[in-house]
Amino acid sequence: MKKNSAPATEAELIQGTELSFDTQNPRLVEHGDPQSQKDILHILWREFSVDEIALSIAANGYFPFEPLFAAKEGGRLVVIEGNRRLAAVRLLLDSKLRQDVGATDLPSISAAAAKHLQRLPVVICSRDDIWQYVGFKHVNGPQQWQSYSKARYAAWVHNELSVSLDEIARRVGDQHSTVQRLYRAWMVVEEAEKAGVFSRDDRTKRHFSFSHLYTGLDYPGIQRFIGLSREKSFDTRSPVPKNKLLELGELCEWLYGSKSKQKKPVVESQNPDLRILDEVLQTKNGIAALRHGLPLLVARDIGKGDEQLFREALVAAKQSLQEARGRFLTGYQGEVDLLQTASEILLLARDLHGEMTEFQKQPPPRRQRAT
Repeated sequence: MKKNSAPATEAELIQGTELSFDTQNPRLVEHGDPQSQKDILHILWREFSVDEIALSIAANGYFPFEPLFAAKEGGRLVVIEGNRRLAAVRLLLDSKLRQDVGATDLPSISAAAAKHLQRLPVVICSRDDIWQYVGFKHVNGPQQWQSYSKARYAAWVHNELSVSLDEIARRVGDQHSTVQRLYRAWMVVEEAEKAGVFSRDDRTKRHFSFSHLYTGLDYPGIQRFIGLSREKSFDTRSPVPKNKLLELGELCEWLYGSKSKQKKPVVESQNPDLRILDEVLQTKNGIAALRHGLPLLVARDIGKGDEQLFREALVAAKQSLQEARGRFLTGYQGEVDLLQTASEILLLARDLHGEMTEFQKQPPPRRQRAT
């Protein structure tokens, strides 16, 4: 097999009714646990832009050079690659299915076009045969999956097919340790669930923001909090030490919340909340504040302490005043309220400067800060 190529096997025309959707499709796990072919069709239509493919097929027909790839499993032909195309064809052929999933905007097709879609080009293969092709296409190629699906696929290839992470990375053209990082994050989630400190089903938001964890595991504060060793954490099924599993549970709760505990995640968006969380986890006081249920920004301030906050406030005030002075010629038109504001700033600055000057005159013992 050539690098990043599909198996060199001729496609054959197979009745579409003989094909089944893949329940192991990595992207499906992000959207619940489908129990039937009908469930999968609903998810594909709702989440994965099947309408775009259906409209293209309705207008141009099915392109024979885009075969489906299917494996014989459990007495069925399971489509490993091409589930969206199969969904599009089924919806075009069945008005009842269109009504069922809400695909009422899809056009009707002619009898001749419908006859042409009864049989589809399919390459019969095994999952082992085409992991490189699927991996290149969806992990690091032109039709990339979300990080959660990528991680699940990388973990399957590594754990079930015994392909090394380095080999997976080489085959999919990854030069930035993406495969290793995806695998590590997937195994961290698996480890948390096996230890009973986290459950994906217990998260408060419908969407599982796997990228929060995948990205966060590169941050030093998060790594230190859960005892993650950067050098030893990539190729292992238990990246987090056993004595840090409770902390891992806390991290997952701060990232994803908990329905059972009625707790919302402190990380609402990856930017900037994830970096703020990393900053908080580098201080004992910040961690204590999070554990007491305080908001993320409050925990950050507590972690910094008043000395650091005072310094930051003073520097920020100076910067703001410099900016205001730079805009004086074009920005001030003689407004009385702005003059009053400047007067108040002057008084505050004089008072603060006077207090700081008096403090400097005090004997050293009185200047010590409480620890």
